[in-house]
Amino acid sequence: MVKINGENLEYDGKKVIDYIKEAGFDKSKIAVELNEDILPKSEYENRILKDGDVVEVVNFVGGG
Repeated sequence: MVKINGENLEYDGKKVIDYIKEAGFDKSKIAVELNEDILPKSEYENRILKDGDVVEVVNFVGGG
């Protein structure tokens, strides 16, 4: 079980990019924190989530 944005989800064994795409995020407008460390965008395609991981996805919103 992986905790993503406070919700326990069955994402262990999947890549970070899989969650980003399935959740409908634009990867150019988000930041991902994995186990309290910022995950570089270059690692989204390769980082595989494992049981116990904690992920926070922050979506940037523009305004004026």
